[in-house]
Amino acid sequence: MAITEQLGSRRARTAGVRPDSPLLHVDWVVIATTAFLSGIGLLMIRSAGASSFVQKQVLFMVLGVGVMFAVMSVDYRVFVDSAVLIYAATVVALLAVLSPLGTVHKGAQGWFDVGSFQLQPAEFAKITIIVSLAGYGAAQRSQLDLRRFFVVLILTAVPTFLIFIQPDLGSALVFLAIVLAMLWLGGARAGHVATLIVLGAVSVFLAVRVFHVLADYQTNRLLAFINPNGDIGGSAFNLNQSKIAIGSGGLFGKGLLHGTQTRYGFVPEQHSDFIFTALCEQLGLLGGGAVLLAFGVLCARIWRAAASARDTAGTLICVGVLAMFLFHIFQNIGMTMGMMPITGIPLPLLSYGGSSTIVSFAAIGLVLNVEMHRFR
Repeated sequence: MAITEQLGSRRARTAGVRPDSPLLHVDWVVIATTAFLSGIGLLMIRSAGASSFVQKQVLFMVLGVGVMFAVMSVDYRVFVDSAVLIYAATVVALLAVLSPLGTVHKGAQGWFDVGSFQLQPAEFAKITIIVSLAGYGAAQRSQLDLRRFFVVLILTAVPTFLIFIQPDLGSALVFLAIVLAMLWLGGARAGHVATLIVLGAVSVFLAVRVFHVLADYQTNRLLAFINPNGDIGGSAFNLNQSKIAIGSGGLFGKGLLHGTQTRYGFVPEQHSDFIFTALCEQLGLLGGGAVLLAFGVLCARIWRAAASARDTAGTLICVGVLAMFLFHIFQNIGMTMGMMPITGIPLPLLSYGGSSTIVSFAAIGLVLNVEMHRFR
């Protein structure tokens, strides 16, 4: 046995961990990056004048860490084997939130009130659809033919439709990104992927322009993206103030707690959907770049976990999580700069929010789980 292997085994025994234990394969880079981004998020929430939300966010983070370790403690293949039950529970929850049990917030009926906490099933559905599709893809063990493609389409369409009619366009689009990535890596033909993209685009167009599923303010935000200078004092107000905040930060920023747009609350929802504006105004391009670099490291490690996964299910889980994070990051930051329409989805680990924070930690726990079990 090599000297390095002897030392590794000795350290493992000294620490009370078996040499073959999955605990030896925890990706501490992912954990450190997650802690860094969460810490920056807390700082920005506080700087945005949302001190009342800081304590709640700390609680959400503690719950999220607990969920992350709980997910890590159970072999991910147990979740995959329970994919049918997980999927069924997801559909039931999404149906229930549309019933009188659900509550309306900002024109969308997508929450359960649990005491002072608002539980959003659509956020948790992102994780469960990843596990469900990974379970189905692993069970097929072959390239997706037309029949299997339609099965995936139906499995995805049901929860996506239930989320869209809340209405929650942002989460529905996240579903589309997750499924596209998992299909592509799962062996779907290019034609199948192209078909899904076309169907998604047509569905959104019909829902928005023909059936008017979205609330008026949601439609106005989409129109503001097309014509950002059309109604600066109304539908384009968020976007205009957001771009002012980001641009005024310059290279080094105005300093923590010294951003005028941030201190005086000119940017609506700055502690949640528009948290990136607080970051750039106060810490400048360098601060924003540091966060983007951290996200880049996190996504690279998730891709590494996907590439080194023991089986197809593990790879698909990591790919689904990666697609979820990438879409959230690109869409959220893009909408603050006017590059993407405002759809109201949070920036992972930074934005305020209970369900989104817990789901982000749960997703990271799944990736760590796959990485930990890559040798057994």
